[in-house]
Amino acid sequence: MANESTLVELLRQQGVSRRGFLKYCAALTSMMGLAPTMVSAVSEALQNARRPSVIWLSFQECTGCTEALTRSHAPTIEGVIFDAISLDYHHTLQAASGAAAEAERENAMEENAGSYLLVVDGSIPLADPGYSTIAGISNLDMLEETAKGAAAVIAVGTCATYGGLPMARPNPTGAVPVSDIIKEKPIINVAGCPPIPVAITGVLAHYLTFGAPPELDHLGRPLAFYGETIHDRCYRRPFYDRGLFAESFDDEGARKGWCLFKLGCKALVTYNACATLKWNQGTSFPIQSGHGCIGCSEPGFWDKGGIYKALSRGEMSSNAKLAAAGAAGVAIGAGSALLARRRQNSVENSEK
Repeated sequence: MANESTLVELLRQQGVSRRGFLKYCAALTSMMGLAPTMVSAVSEALQNARRPSVIWLSFQECTGCTEALTRSHAPTIEGVIFDAISLDYHHTLQAASGAAAEAERENAMEENAGSYLLVVDGSIPLADPGYSTIAGISNLDMLEETAKGAAAVIAVGTCATYGGLPMARPNPTGAVPVSDIIKEKPIINVAGCPPIPVAITGVLAHYLTFGAPPELDHLGRPLAFYGETIHDRCYRRPFYDRGLFAESFDDEGARKGWCLFKLGCKALVTYNACATLKWNQGTSFPIQSGHGCIGCSEPGFWDKGGIYKALSRGEMSSNAKLAAAGAAGVAIGAGSALLARRRQNSVENSEK
């Protein structure tokens, strides 16, 4: 259960130095888009933060979100942040099972009423409660019961945020996202299939610091992680601007690292931090590994015409359209300059 130890006391017990803690505060401040002058305020707030109770519910999901989280950077603070909260209920990670596990959830709800955080991954089936139950309790009933006393709800993964693969056509279970059911609590959507681990722990750290959700976009996602498209920060962007595209996964363009737009890459319309935070301790991300973005942090990505189908002009975001127009303008300008130069050369040669 949650206790009275502060976050900094717990981190010191974990062997995290004062210097390491301040470095983390600086990184968190930058990551959340705050001014550098806020580092001291973030540090002070975290030092005094108390260990909150967290209840994690898993419904129609594949455990990928939990798998991603357990592979977060370690032994950095992002990796030990879950030691700074009281994770009182989690189907996969808890030691208790059966009646004892459900008793832990009920005790956490009672002892921390109004102050615990509820984390949910997986969609909720509405067509028939029997599609997914835990301890004989339907997902819908468990979600509504647990959300009542929560301070806020964090929907982790595309299944919880948008309905995910269970909601793909024809949606036999009647799957819906958390936001279709919970209407009276703050909901933070950490989208992705699965989300980047640092995005999950970053949201928790922000809540620890400020006691409130971070700034969100129109889909309820933290702007710090979902404020720009992957295309905006992609290292292949210069090739897109120059009109250099791989035509197949094994052609010369692919070997040279050209843009994967024609192979179905959805980076132009996908908002996520994959190109900057990356995966596997910042080692790589799908585009860097040679595969186009599938748009997994956007609603309905599974029903949008196929992973390898190139985007049409109508599907491009306004930013992507501007980028494409800019690239076209550069190409037209370069073509005009080249044509003018050729004409000048022709005139000069005829005068000789």
